[in-house]
Amino acid sequence: MAWNVAGLEGAVEVGALGALGAALYSAGIPKNSIVKYEAALKTDQFLLIVHGTAAEVAKAKDIIETTHPAQLSLHSADAKAAAV
Repeated sequence: MAWNVAGLEGAVEVGALGALGAALYSAGIPKNSIVKYEAALKTDQFLLIVHGTAAEVAKAKDIIETTHPAQLSLHSADAKAAAV
């Protein structure tokens, strides 16, 4: 499973994880990234999540890069499992 997240701009860190954060964490997204994503959403920014095979995520990343996002991050549940 791979996750590709784009569209963050000037995120401010906030407190504990909400329901969305808990779901993202269970999908393998690191907690420090989740805090930024939740803060971005609270400041009317966008969060785009792509889920698919490695090839599908790579293609989505290439497409998203053409829009010049403020931030583009790639997360993998496999990487989280290897770190534990």
